[in-house]
Amino acid sequence: MLPNLKKIAWLRETSGVKCLLALKCFATWSVFDFMSEYMDGSTSSSLYEVRLGHEKFSGETHAYSVAYADHEIDQVLECSDKIIFNSIGQLTKFSHASRGHIRGLRVNPGVSTSDFDLADPARPFSRLGEHDPIAIDGVADQISGLMFHNNCENESFERFDEMLTLIEDRFGAVILKMDWVSLGGGIHFTGPDYPLDHLATRLKTFAETFGIQVYLEPGEAAITGAATLEVTVLDTMYNGKNLAIVDSSIEAHMLDLLIYREPAKISPNTGEEEWMICGKSCLAGDIFGEFRFSAPLKAGDRLSFQDAAGYTMVKKNWFNGVKMPGIAIRELDGSTRMVRDFDYTDFAAALS
Repeated sequence: MLPNLKKIAWLRETSGVKCLLALKCFATWSVFDFMSEYMDGSTSSSLYEVRLGHEKFSGETHAYSVAYADHEIDQVLECSDKIIFNSIGQLTKFSHASRGHIRGLRVNPGVSTSDFDLADPARPFSRLGEHDPIAIDGVADQISGLMFHNNCENESFERFDEMLTLIEDRFGAVILKMDWVSLGGGIHFTGPDYPLDHLATRLKTFAETFGIQVYLEPGEAAITGAATLEVTVLDTMYNGKNLAIVDSSIEAHMLDLLIYREPAKISPNTGEEEWMICGKSCLAGDIFGEFRFSAPLKAGDRLSFQDAAGYTMVKKNWFNGVKMPGIAIRELDGSTRMVRDFDYTDFAAALS
């Protein structure tokens, strides 16, 4: 995690942007004290997330939700420094309740970098944000900021620059009336070959041109490569392919991979032995992927799935009653400490 956070800190210092951890991606609060040394706060997608950020992550706490319920709004306001409404309708509905609070509005620029329709915020008929510059300008006196979130696993600075230019051209007049703008998350600027200096210059120019404070909301950029899912082989079979069944489940523990039909990652993934790694749930498609090994797998072998921090612990579930993975932290001195181990009482408590 530390190399990612150092890049975030450099970007903050060089460009003047503020960076907020996106809790929808990663909310393991046992490391929030460490992360807060390199970031400016947290941003949320629900009441419970904003409360967690308020209680566990020092610095600013931004609240956003696709829609707030009547019974949530007071606590959301209590726990947040800024509240971002998804629609003009919600802004209007809660205008009295949020009076005196720093308010923003989500804007949908109509373009994104998502390769998956399921995750594309700019898909046709999208409910994610307002899209009409004239309508947004009509409520500009009720807000002080805008939030754009249209980068999705975007590793290309050129594509980011292109979309930010589109935002400037289409929404520049109303941005000039704002004090702050969030460009959301999904910018993979901690990747090994990302031109971080170009990003810093572009963000600084954007902020100076419009006289605003710019925010980024890194999720995966903060934790990419920072965790593994450790599993043990329980059984092996052969049915046209070598099959290994492990003590974990893709549906229960790495749901994002199942949703987007992507394989897990194993390193080095080399050797003469080809094996399909399977989860232990009864879902027929509970498959981590097919990988290569230097020797045949056998019961008791331990495997490490790489890059297992983002959208895993926040999405894990109790399907089939499969035991949750414990959460352990390796400290900078190399020592490891267990911070959470789940058991039957947790399973029963999640039900009724």
